[in-house]
Amino acid sequence: MLVRSLPPSHSLLARAALVPPRLRHSPHPLASHARTHATAVSVNGFSQLKPTRYGQPLPKSHPHLIRDHETTPGIKQSEYDRRRRELMKGLPDGSVVVCVAGQVKYMSGQIFYKFRQSSDFWYLTGFDEPDAALVLEKRPSSPRGYYMYIFSTGTDPMKEKWDGAKTAPDDVIKFFGADEAEPIAALPCVLKSVTAIASAVYIDVPNHSKRSRAVSPKTLLKYLTPGSMSRTEYDSILDSLSASKRKPLAPEIGRLRAVKSEAEQAVMRQAADISANAHNKTMRFTEPGISEHAVAAHFEYLCAREGSQRPAYVPVVASGPNALIIHYTSNNQLIADHEMVLIDAGCEYNGYASDITRTFPANGKFTPEQAALYTAVLEVQKHLITLCTEEADMSIMHLHRESSSKLRRELDRIGFNFPLGSGSLDTLYPHLVGHPVGIDLHESSLTNTNAPVKAGMVITIEPGVYVPPLPEFPKHFHNIGIRIEDEVVVGKKRPVVLSVNAPKEIADIEGSCQGALGLMPF
Repeated sequence: MLVRSLPPSHSLLARAALVPPRLRHSPHPLASHARTHATAVSVNGFSQLKPTRYGQPLPKSHPHLIRDHETTPGIKQSEYDRRRRELMKGLPDGSVVVCVAGQVKYMSGQIFYKFRQSSDFWYLTGFDEPDAALVLEKRPSSPRGYYMYIFSTGTDPMKEKWDGAKTAPDDVIKFFGADEAEPIAALPCVLKSVTAIASAVYIDVPNHSKRSRAVSPKTLLKYLTPGSMSRTEYDSILDSLSASKRKPLAPEIGRLRAVKSEAEQAVMRQAADISANAHNKTMRFTEPGISEHAVAAHFEYLCAREGSQRPAYVPVVASGPNALIIHYTSNNQLIADHEMVLIDAGCEYNGYASDITRTFPANGKFTPEQAALYTAVLEVQKHLITLCTEEADMSIMHLHRESSSKLRRELDRIGFNFPLGSGSLDTLYPHLVGHPVGIDLHESSLTNTNAPVKAGMVITIEPGVYVPPLPEFPKHFHNIGIRIEDEVVVGKKRPVVLSVNAPKEIADIEGSCQGALGLMPF
Protein backbone atom coordinates (compact mmCIF):
# COMPACT_ATOMS: atom_id res chain seq x y z
CA MET A 1 0.00 0.00 0.00
CA LEU A 2 1.35 3.45 -0.92
CA VAL A 3 1.05 6.39 1.46
CA ARG A 4 1.30 10.04 0.55
CA SER A 5 4.16 12.22 1.74
CA LEU A 6 4.02 15.79 3.01
CA PRO A 7 5.54 18.16 0.42
CA PRO A 8 8.95 19.45 1.54
CA SER A 9 9.16 23.20 1.82
CA HIS A 10 12.52 23.46 0.08
CA SER A 11 13.83 20.58 -2.00
CA LEU A 12 17.56 20.03 -2.45
CA LEU A 13 17.05 19.89 -6.19
CA ALA A 14 15.51 23.35 -6.23
CA ARG A 15 18.45 24.70 -4.23
CA ALA A 16 20.88 22.89 -6.54
CA ALA A 17 19.44 24.79 -9.48
CA LEU A 18 20.99 27.93 -8.00
CA VAL A 19 24.48 26.41 -7.84
CA PRO A 20 26.78 27.07 -10.81
CA PRO A 21 26.83 23.76 -12.70
CA ARG A 22 30.58 23.37 -13.26
CA LEU A 23 32.31 23.37 -9.88
CA ARG A 24 35.04 20.91 -10.78
CA HIS A 25 37.53 21.69 -8.00
CA SER A 26 35.27 21.41 -4.97
CA PRO A 27 33.01 18.67 -3.60
CA HIS A 28 29.90 18.22 -5.71
CA PRO A 29 27.03 20.40 -4.44
CA LEU A 30 24.81 17.38 -3.90
CA ALA A 31 27.44 14.89 -2.75
CA SER A 32 27.29 15.76 0.94
CA HIS A 33 23.63 14.77 1.14
CA ALA A 34 24.17 11.11 0.21
CA ARG A 35 22.69 8.47 2.51
CA THR A 36 25.13 7.71 5.33
CA HIS A 37 23.31 5.22 7.52
CA ALA A 38 23.54 2.10 5.35
CA THR A 39 24.38 -1.04 7.32
CA ALA A 40 26.56 -3.92 6.13
CA VAL A 41 24.65 -7.21 6.27
CA SER A 42 26.24 -10.57 5.36
CA VAL A 43 24.06 -13.19 3.69
CA ASN A 44 25.31 -16.41 2.08
CA GLY A 45 28.86 -15.06 2.02
CA PHE A 46 27.88 -11.77 0.41
CA SER A 47 28.23 -8.46 2.25
CA GLN A 48 25.39 -6.14 1.30
CA LEU A 49 24.55 -2.55 2.20
CA LYS A 50 21.03 -2.13 3.53
CA PRO A 51 19.45 0.22 2.68
CA THR A 52 21.48 0.67 -0.48
CA ARG A 53 23.19 4.00 -1.09
CA TYR A 54 22.58 3.74 -4.82
CA GLY A 55 19.64 4.10 -7.18
CA GLN A 56 20.21 0.64 -8.72
CA PRO A 57 22.19 -2.55 -8.03
CA LEU A 58 25.93 -1.90 -8.02
CA PRO A 59 28.83 -4.14 -6.93
CA LYS A 60 29.12 -2.65 -3.43
CA SER A 61 25.46 -3.03 -2.57
CA HIS A 62 24.46 -6.11 -4.59
CA PRO A 63 27.52 -8.37 -4.97
CA HIS A 64 25.21 -11.38 -5.42
CA LEU A 65 23.83 -9.78 -8.60
CA ILE A 66 26.66 -7.77 -10.10
CA ARG A 67 30.43 -8.19 -10.21
CA ASP A 68 33.22 -5.66 -9.87
CA HIS A 69 33.83 -3.65 -13.07
CA GLU A 70 30.25 -4.31 -14.25
CA THR A 71 27.85 -1.42 -14.68
CA THR A 72 24.82 -3.69 -15.05
CA PRO A 73 24.72 -7.45 -14.46
CA GLY A 74 26.77 -9.14 -17.15
CA ILE A 75 27.81 -5.92 -18.92
CA LYS A 76 31.09 -4.25 -17.99
CA GLN A 77 31.66 -0.52 -17.82
CA SER A 78 34.20 -0.97 -20.64
CA GLU A 79 31.42 -2.27 -22.93
CA TYR A 80 29.27 0.79 -22.30
CA ASP A 81 32.32 2.90 -23.10
CA ARG A 82 32.85 0.95 -26.34
CA ARG A 83 29.23 1.61 -27.37
CA ARG A 84 29.65 5.34 -26.83
CA ARG A 85 32.98 5.35 -28.68
CA GLU A 86 31.45 3.58 -31.68
CA LEU A 87 28.46 5.93 -31.69
CA MET A 88 30.58 9.07 -31.60
CA LYS A 89 33.12 7.70 -34.08
CA GLY A 90 30.35 7.38 -36.66
CA LEU A 91 29.17 10.99 -36.25
CA PRO A 92 30.63 14.12 -37.88
CA ASP A 93 33.20 16.21 -36.02
CA GLY A 94 31.57 18.73 -33.74
CA SER A 95 28.56 16.51 -33.05
CA VAL A 96 26.64 16.50 -29.80
CA VAL A 97 24.36 13.67 -28.63
CA VAL A 98 21.44 14.34 -26.29
CA CYS A 99 19.58 11.33 -24.88
CA VAL A 100 16.89 11.55 -22.21
CA ALA A 101 15.96 8.86 -19.69
CA GLY A 102 12.52 7.33 -19.34
CA GLN A 103 9.84 8.79 -17.12
CA VAL A 104 7.83 7.28 -14.29
CA LYS A 105 4.37 6.46 -15.60
CA TYR A 106 1.26 6.59 -13.48
CA MET A 107 -1.71 4.27 -13.41
CA SER A 108 -3.87 6.78 -11.52
CA GLY A 109 -3.17 9.69 -9.27
CA GLN A 110 0.09 9.01 -7.42
CA ILE A 111 -0.02 5.26 -8.08
CA PHE A 112 2.93 4.57 -10.35
CA TYR A 113 3.93 1.66 -12.55
CA LYS A 114 7.27 -0.03 -12.01
CA PHE A 115 9.88 2.09 -13.75
CA ARG A 116 11.43 0.87 -16.99
CA GLN A 117 14.34 2.79 -18.46
CA SER A 118 14.33 4.21 -21.98
CA SER A 119 16.03 1.59 -24.16
CA ASP A 120 18.53 3.82 -25.97
CA PHE A 121 19.48 5.63 -22.77
CA TRP A 122 20.01 2.25 -21.08
CA TYR A 123 22.12 1.03 -24.00
CA LEU A 124 24.47 4.01 -23.78
CA THR A 125 24.72 4.35 -19.98
CA GLY A 126 23.29 1.44 -17.98
CA PHE A 127 21.91 4.16 -15.68
CA ASP A 128 18.53 3.07 -14.36
CA GLU A 129 16.97 6.18 -12.87
CA PRO A 130 14.23 8.46 -14.25
CA ASP A 131 14.60 12.21 -14.65
CA ALA A 132 18.06 11.91 -16.12
CA ALA A 133 19.82 12.90 -19.33
CA LEU A 134 23.02 12.12 -21.21
CA VAL A 135 25.02 14.61 -23.25
CA LEU A 136 28.02 13.48 -25.31
CA GLU A 137 30.38 15.85 -27.10
CA LYS A 138 32.58 14.46 -29.85
CA ARG A 139 36.19 15.26 -28.99
CA PRO A 140 38.59 13.32 -31.25
CA SER A 141 41.63 14.61 -29.37
CA SER A 142 40.47 13.19 -26.02
CA PRO A 143 41.45 9.66 -24.91
CA ARG A 144 37.92 8.31 -25.42
CA GLY A 145 36.98 10.47 -28.36
CA TYR A 146 34.09 12.04 -26.47
CA TYR A 147 33.20 13.99 -23.33
CA MET A 148 30.29 12.73 -21.24
CA TYR A 149 27.80 14.45 -18.95
CA ILE A 150 25.12 12.64 -16.96
CA PHE A 151 22.39 14.73 -15.38
CA SER A 152 20.26 13.21 -12.63
CA THR A 153 18.20 14.13 -9.59
CA GLY A 154 21.07 13.46 -7.20
CA THR A 155 20.49 12.63 -3.56
CA ASP A 156 17.71 14.07 -1.45
CA PRO A 157 17.21 12.80 2.13
CA MET A 158 13.57 13.84 2.22
CA LYS A 159 12.72 11.93 -0.97
CA GLU A 160 14.91 8.98 0.02
CA LYS A 161 12.79 8.50 3.10
CA TRP A 162 9.87 7.66 0.82
CA ASP A 163 11.39 6.32 -2.40
CA GLY A 164 14.85 5.03 -1.48
CA ALA A 165 18.27 6.25 -2.50
CA LYS A 166 19.37 7.78 -5.78
CA THR A 167 22.94 7.56 -7.00
CA ALA A 168 25.16 10.40 -5.82
CA PRO A 169 27.04 12.43 -8.47
CA ASP A 170 30.47 11.15 -7.42
CA ASP A 171 29.19 7.60 -7.82
CA VAL A 172 27.72 8.44 -11.23
CA ILE A 173 31.26 9.36 -12.29
CA LYS A 174 32.78 6.29 -10.64
CA PHE A 175 30.35 3.60 -11.80
CA PHE A 176 28.96 5.01 -15.05
CA GLY A 177 32.02 6.64 -16.58
CA ALA A 178 30.75 10.21 -16.74
CA ASP A 179 33.28 13.03 -17.00
CA GLU A 180 30.83 15.31 -15.22
CA ALA A 181 27.75 14.44 -13.15
CA GLU A 182 25.35 17.30 -12.66
CA PRO A 183 21.88 17.93 -11.22
CA ILE A 184 19.17 17.75 -13.85
CA ALA A 185 18.46 21.43 -13.17
CA ALA A 186 21.86 22.22 -14.73
CA LEU A 187 20.92 20.65 -18.07
CA PRO A 188 19.71 23.90 -19.73
CA CYS A 189 22.98 25.71 -19.01
CA VAL A 190 25.11 22.89 -20.37
CA LEU A 191 22.90 22.44 -23.42
CA LYS A 192 23.11 26.15 -24.17
CA SER A 193 26.89 25.93 -24.05
CA VAL A 194 27.49 22.75 -26.06
CA THR A 195 24.78 23.13 -28.71
CA ALA A 196 25.79 26.70 -29.54
CA ILE A 197 29.05 25.48 -31.09
CA ALA A 198 27.88 22.03 -32.28
CA SER A 199 27.91 21.18 -35.98
CA ALA A 200 25.06 18.66 -35.46
CA VAL A 201 22.83 17.81 -32.52
CA TYR A 202 21.64 14.21 -32.44
CA ILE A 203 18.53 13.80 -30.33
CA ASP A 204 15.49 11.54 -30.34
CA VAL A 205 12.99 13.11 -32.70
CA PRO A 206 9.30 12.20 -33.06
CA ASN A 207 7.56 10.54 -35.96
CA HIS A 208 10.52 8.82 -37.61
CA SER A 209 8.32 5.71 -37.32
CA LYS A 210 4.68 5.19 -36.49
CA ARG A 211 5.65 2.61 -33.88
CA SER A 212 8.69 4.42 -32.53
CA ARG A 213 9.09 4.63 -28.77
CA ALA A 214 11.75 7.30 -29.09
CA VAL A 215 11.74 10.24 -26.71
CA SER A 216 10.55 13.44 -28.35
CA PRO A 217 11.96 16.92 -27.76
CA LYS A 218 8.81 17.61 -25.72
CA THR A 219 10.14 15.20 -23.09
CA LEU A 220 13.35 17.16 -23.02
CA LEU A 221 11.54 20.48 -22.71
CA LYS A 222 10.29 19.65 -19.21
CA TYR A 223 13.85 20.26 -18.03
CA LEU A 224 14.22 23.51 -19.98
CA THR A 225 11.82 25.69 -18.05
CA PRO A 226 12.41 29.43 -18.43
CA GLY A 227 12.44 29.90 -14.66
CA SER A 228 16.18 29.26 -14.35
CA MET A 229 17.23 31.40 -17.34
CA SER A 230 16.24 34.38 -19.37
CA ARG A 231 13.66 34.03 -22.11
CA THR A 232 16.35 34.78 -24.69
CA GLU A 233 18.54 31.94 -23.38
CA TYR A 234 15.54 29.61 -23.31
CA ASP A 235 14.61 30.46 -26.90
CA SER A 236 18.19 29.99 -28.07
CA ILE A 237 18.26 26.45 -26.68
CA LEU A 238 14.98 25.62 -28.37
CA ASP A 239 16.29 27.03 -31.64
CA SER A 240 19.42 24.87 -31.42
CA LEU A 241 17.27 21.78 -30.92
CA SER A 242 14.82 22.54 -33.70
CA ALA A 243 17.07 24.01 -36.38
CA SER A 244 18.39 22.21 -39.44
CA LYS A 245 21.41 20.85 -37.59
CA ARG A 246 19.19 18.62 -35.47
CA LYS A 247 19.53 14.96 -36.50
CA PRO A 248 17.66 11.80 -35.40
CA LEU A 249 19.58 9.79 -32.82
CA ALA A 250 17.52 6.58 -32.87
CA PRO A 251 18.83 5.31 -36.25
CA GLU A 252 22.43 5.78 -35.13
CA ILE A 253 21.91 3.80 -31.93
CA GLY A 254 19.75 1.23 -33.73
CA ARG A 255 22.68 0.51 -36.04
CA LEU A 256 24.81 -0.39 -33.01
CA ARG A 257 22.11 -2.33 -31.16
CA ALA A 258 21.46 -4.58 -34.16
CA VAL A 259 24.54 -6.77 -33.54
CA LYS A 260 24.89 -8.20 -30.06
CA SER A 261 28.22 -8.53 -28.27
CA GLU A 262 29.20 -11.79 -26.59
CA ALA A 263 28.26 -10.29 -23.24
CA GLU A 264 24.82 -9.31 -24.54
CA GLN A 265 24.32 -12.78 -25.99
CA ALA A 266 25.19 -14.28 -22.61
CA VAL A 267 22.60 -12.12 -20.81
CA MET A 268 20.02 -12.98 -23.48
CA ARG A 269 20.79 -16.67 -23.00
CA GLN A 270 20.08 -16.24 -19.28
CA ALA A 271 16.79 -14.54 -20.07
CA ALA A 272 15.90 -17.30 -22.53
CA ASP A 273 16.81 -20.01 -20.02
CA ILE A 274 14.53 -18.47 -17.38
CA SER A 275 11.66 -18.30 -19.87
CA ALA A 276 12.37 -21.76 -21.29
CA ASN A 277 12.29 -23.27 -17.81
CA ALA A 278 9.01 -21.47 -17.15
CA HIS A 279 7.53 -22.88 -20.38
CA ASN A 280 8.66 -26.35 -19.34
CA LYS A 281 7.12 -26.18 -15.88
CA THR A 282 3.98 -24.44 -17.12
CA MET A 283 3.33 -27.37 -19.46
CA ARG A 284 3.41 -29.59 -16.37
CA PHE A 285 1.15 -27.19 -14.47
CA THR A 286 -1.52 -26.88 -17.17
CA GLU A 287 -4.47 -29.25 -17.20
CA PRO A 288 -8.04 -29.28 -18.53
CA GLY A 289 -10.41 -27.15 -16.48
CA ILE A 290 -7.84 -24.61 -15.37
CA SER A 291 -8.16 -20.98 -16.47
CA GLU A 292 -5.87 -19.36 -19.00
CA HIS A 293 -5.33 -16.62 -16.44
CA ALA A 294 -3.92 -19.06 -13.89
CA VAL A 295 -1.53 -20.45 -16.48
CA ALA A 296 -0.31 -16.95 -17.37
CA ALA A 297 0.15 -16.09 -13.69
CA HIS A 298 2.08 -19.30 -13.12
CA PHE A 299 4.46 -18.50 -15.97
CA GLU A 300 5.08 -14.98 -14.70
CA TYR A 301 5.63 -16.25 -11.15
CA LEU A 302 8.23 -18.77 -12.29
CA CYS A 303 10.14 -16.06 -14.18
CA ALA A 304 10.00 -13.59 -11.30
CA ARG A 305 11.22 -16.23 -8.86
CA GLU A 306 14.35 -16.67 -10.98
CA GLY A 307 15.17 -12.96 -10.97
CA SER A 308 13.27 -11.58 -13.96
CA GLN A 309 12.48 -7.92 -13.42
CA ARG A 310 9.29 -7.98 -15.51
CA PRO A 311 7.53 -9.77 -18.37
CA ALA A 312 8.91 -8.71 -21.74
CA TYR A 313 5.31 -8.37 -22.96
CA VAL A 314 1.76 -9.29 -22.00
CA PRO A 315 1.68 -13.11 -22.21
CA VAL A 316 -0.57 -14.94 -24.64
CA VAL A 317 -2.24 -18.05 -23.19
CA ALA A 318 -4.67 -19.12 -25.90
CA SER A 319 -6.59 -22.36 -25.60
CA GLY A 320 -8.38 -24.02 -28.51
CA PRO A 321 -9.95 -21.53 -30.96
CA ASN A 322 -8.51 -18.59 -29.02
CA ALA A 323 -5.18 -19.43 -30.63
CA LEU A 324 -6.56 -18.16 -33.94
CA ILE A 325 -6.17 -14.64 -32.48
CA ILE A 326 -2.47 -13.83 -32.88
CA HIS A 327 -2.30 -11.36 -29.99
CA TYR A 328 -4.84 -12.98 -27.68
CA THR A 329 -4.10 -11.54 -24.24
CA SER A 330 -7.49 -11.67 -22.50
CA ASN A 331 -6.49 -15.00 -20.95
CA ASN A 332 -9.86 -15.30 -19.26
CA GLN A 333 -11.41 -18.57 -20.44
CA LEU A 334 -11.21 -22.14 -19.21
CA ILE A 335 -9.05 -24.73 -20.94
CA ALA A 336 -11.00 -27.70 -22.29
CA ASP A 337 -9.88 -31.29 -22.64
CA HIS A 338 -8.41 -32.20 -26.06
CA GLU A 339 -7.59 -28.55 -26.82
CA MET A 340 -4.18 -27.26 -27.76
CA VAL A 341 -2.74 -24.42 -25.66
CA LEU A 342 -0.54 -21.78 -27.30
CA ILE A 343 1.68 -19.84 -24.87
CA ASP A 344 3.63 -16.88 -26.25
CA ALA A 345 5.51 -15.50 -23.25
CA GLY A 346 8.95 -14.37 -22.18
CA CYS A 347 10.64 -12.44 -19.44
CA GLU A 348 12.87 -9.40 -19.36
CA TYR A 349 16.08 -10.04 -17.47
CA ASN A 350 18.83 -7.54 -16.69
CA GLY A 351 17.71 -5.27 -19.49
CA TYR A 352 17.12 -7.84 -22.25
CA ALA A 353 13.92 -9.43 -23.54
CA SER A 354 13.19 -13.04 -24.33
CA ASP A 355 10.49 -14.22 -26.73
CA ILE A 356 9.38 -17.85 -26.90
CA THR A 357 6.19 -19.53 -28.11
CA ARG A 358 5.21 -23.14 -27.52
CA THR A 359 2.01 -25.04 -28.33
CA PHE A 360 1.04 -28.22 -26.48
CA PRO A 361 -1.99 -30.42 -25.73
CA ALA A 362 -3.91 -29.47 -22.58
CA ASN A 363 -4.24 -33.10 -21.48
CA GLY A 364 -0.63 -33.94 -22.28
CA LYS A 365 -1.22 -36.13 -25.34
CA PHE A 366 -1.37 -35.04 -28.99
CA THR A 367 -4.22 -36.40 -31.07
CA PRO A 368 -3.15 -37.69 -34.53
CA GLU A 369 -4.55 -34.54 -36.17
CA GLN A 370 -2.84 -32.23 -33.71
CA ALA A 371 0.43 -34.10 -34.16
CA ALA A 372 0.23 -33.91 -37.96
CA LEU A 373 -0.35 -30.18 -38.03
CA TYR A 374 2.23 -29.55 -35.30
CA THR A 375 4.86 -31.59 -37.17
CA ALA A 376 4.23 -29.55 -40.32
CA VAL A 377 4.96 -26.29 -38.48
CA LEU A 378 7.93 -27.79 -36.63
CA GLU A 379 9.55 -28.95 -39.88
CA VAL A 380 9.24 -25.44 -41.28
CA GLN A 381 10.68 -23.88 -38.15
CA LYS A 382 13.68 -26.20 -37.93
CA HIS A 383 14.46 -25.69 -41.61
CA LEU A 384 14.40 -21.91 -41.24
CA ILE A 385 16.73 -21.97 -38.25
CA THR A 386 19.41 -23.65 -40.38
CA LEU A 387 19.25 -20.63 -42.72
CA CYS A 388 20.00 -18.10 -39.96
CA THR A 389 23.62 -17.63 -40.98
CA GLU A 390 25.59 -14.88 -42.61
CA GLU A 391 26.78 -17.47 -45.14
CA ALA A 392 23.19 -18.13 -46.28
CA ASP A 393 22.82 -14.40 -47.13
CA MET A 394 19.15 -14.31 -46.16
CA SER A 395 17.11 -11.32 -45.03
CA ILE A 396 14.09 -11.59 -42.76
CA MET A 397 11.90 -11.18 -45.84
CA HIS A 398 13.83 -13.95 -47.62
CA LEU A 399 13.31 -16.16 -44.59
CA HIS A 400 9.62 -15.32 -44.60
CA ARG A 401 9.19 -16.22 -48.25
CA GLU A 402 11.02 -19.48 -47.62
CA SER A 403 8.76 -20.18 -44.65
CA SER A 404 5.66 -19.66 -46.80
CA SER A 405 6.95 -21.94 -49.53
CA LYS A 406 7.96 -24.67 -47.09
CA LEU A 407 4.70 -24.40 -45.13
CA ARG A 408 2.65 -24.71 -48.31
CA ARG A 409 4.46 -27.97 -49.13
CA GLU A 410 4.03 -29.33 -45.60
CA LEU A 411 0.32 -28.51 -45.53
CA ASP A 412 -0.16 -30.07 -48.97
CA ARG A 413 1.44 -33.22 -47.59
CA ILE A 414 -1.14 -33.55 -44.79
CA GLY A 415 -4.17 -32.89 -46.98
CA PHE A 416 -4.86 -29.16 -47.32
CA ASN A 417 -4.57 -29.19 -51.13
CA PHE A 418 -5.29 -25.51 -51.70
CA PRO A 419 -4.51 -24.22 -55.20
CA LEU A 420 -1.16 -22.62 -55.88
CA GLY A 421 -1.46 -18.85 -55.90
CA SER A 422 -4.54 -18.85 -53.69
CA GLY A 423 -4.79 -16.39 -50.81
CA SER A 424 -5.59 -19.27 -48.47
CA LEU A 425 -2.03 -19.43 -47.14
CA ASP A 426 -2.26 -15.81 -46.01
CA THR A 427 -5.38 -16.75 -44.06
CA LEU A 428 -3.58 -19.61 -42.38
CA TYR A 429 -0.29 -17.75 -41.84
CA PRO A 430 -0.91 -14.00 -41.58
CA HIS A 431 2.23 -12.75 -39.82
CA LEU A 432 5.91 -12.27 -40.57
CA VAL A 433 8.26 -15.14 -39.73
CA GLY A 434 10.31 -13.19 -37.21
CA HIS A 435 11.87 -9.99 -35.93
CA PRO A 436 15.02 -8.76 -34.18
CA VAL A 437 14.98 -9.02 -30.39
CA GLY A 438 17.24 -7.49 -27.74
CA ILE A 439 16.75 -4.73 -25.19
CA ASP A 440 13.33 -4.31 -26.76
CA LEU A 441 11.10 -7.18 -27.75
CA HIS A 442 11.07 -5.76 -31.28
CA GLU A 443 14.60 -4.45 -31.22
CA SER A 444 14.23 -1.65 -33.74
CA SER A 445 11.40 -0.27 -35.81
CA LEU A 446 14.16 0.92 -38.15
CA THR A 447 15.29 -2.60 -39.11
CA ASN A 448 15.54 -3.16 -42.85
CA THR A 449 13.82 -6.53 -43.27
CA ASN A 450 15.21 -6.77 -46.81
CA ALA A 451 18.86 -6.53 -45.71
CA PRO A 452 20.76 -9.80 -45.11
CA VAL A 453 21.06 -10.74 -41.44
CA LYS A 454 24.55 -10.49 -39.96
CA ALA A 455 26.45 -12.61 -37.47
CA GLY A 456 25.65 -11.49 -33.93
CA MET A 457 22.09 -10.43 -34.68
CA VAL A 458 19.40 -12.11 -32.59
CA ILE A 459 16.11 -12.78 -34.36
CA THR A 460 13.03 -14.83 -33.68
CA ILE A 461 11.90 -17.63 -35.98
CA GLU A 462 8.18 -18.18 -35.44
CA PRO A 463 6.17 -19.76 -38.25
CA GLY A 464 2.57 -20.58 -37.40
CA VAL A 465 -0.66 -21.92 -38.80
CA TYR A 466 -4.14 -20.93 -37.62
CA VAL A 467 -7.00 -22.89 -39.14
CA PRO A 468 -10.42 -21.18 -39.08
CA PRO A 469 -13.56 -23.30 -39.44
CA LEU A 470 -13.93 -22.67 -43.17
CA PRO A 471 -15.00 -25.31 -45.69
CA GLU A 472 -11.85 -24.99 -47.82
CA PHE A 473 -9.75 -26.40 -44.97
CA PRO A 474 -9.87 -30.01 -43.67
CA LYS A 475 -12.46 -30.17 -40.91
CA HIS A 476 -10.31 -32.17 -38.50
CA PHE A 477 -7.85 -29.23 -38.35
CA HIS A 478 -10.50 -26.58 -37.68
CA ASN A 479 -9.91 -24.23 -34.73
CA ILE A 480 -6.33 -25.36 -34.16
CA GLY A 481 -3.70 -22.64 -33.86
CA ILE A 482 -0.01 -23.55 -33.63
CA ARG A 483 3.04 -21.31 -33.40
CA ILE A 484 6.58 -22.38 -32.54
CA GLU A 485 9.02 -19.58 -31.77
CA ASP A 486 12.69 -19.57 -30.84
CA GLU A 487 15.32 -16.89 -30.37
CA VAL A 488 18.27 -17.46 -32.70
CA VAL A 489 21.72 -15.88 -32.76
CA VAL A 490 22.78 -15.51 -36.38
CA GLY A 491 26.19 -17.10 -36.88
CA LYS A 492 28.79 -16.95 -39.64
CA LYS A 493 28.18 -20.57 -40.63
CA ARG A 494 25.86 -21.97 -37.98
CA PRO A 495 23.15 -20.47 -35.78
CA VAL A 496 22.77 -20.73 -32.01
CA VAL A 497 19.31 -21.22 -30.53
CA LEU A 498 19.13 -19.28 -27.26
CA SER A 499 15.78 -20.81 -26.30
CA VAL A 500 16.98 -24.37 -26.84
CA ASN A 501 15.85 -25.49 -23.36
CA ALA A 502 12.17 -24.99 -24.14
CA PRO A 503 10.92 -28.38 -25.41
CA LYS A 504 9.42 -28.48 -28.89
CA GLU A 505 9.72 -32.07 -30.13
CA ILE A 506 6.46 -33.97 -29.63
CA ALA A 507 8.03 -36.57 -27.35
CA ASP A 508 9.64 -33.88 -25.18
CA ILE A 509 6.44 -31.84 -24.96
CA GLU A 510 4.40 -34.84 -23.91
CA GLY A 511 7.12 -35.74 -21.42
CA SER A 512 6.98 -32.25 -19.91
CA CYS A 513 3.19 -32.26 -19.75
CA GLN A 514 3.02 -35.70 -18.16
CA GLY A 515 5.94 -35.30 -15.77
CA ALA A 516 7.94 -38.03 -17.50
CA LEU A 517 11.02 -35.79 -17.63
CA GLY A 518 11.10 -35.48 -13.86
CA LEU A 519 10.03 -31.85 -13.82
CA MET A 520 7.63 -30.51 -11.24
CA PRO A 521 5.23 -27.63 -11.95
CA PHE A 522 7.06 -25.37 -9.47
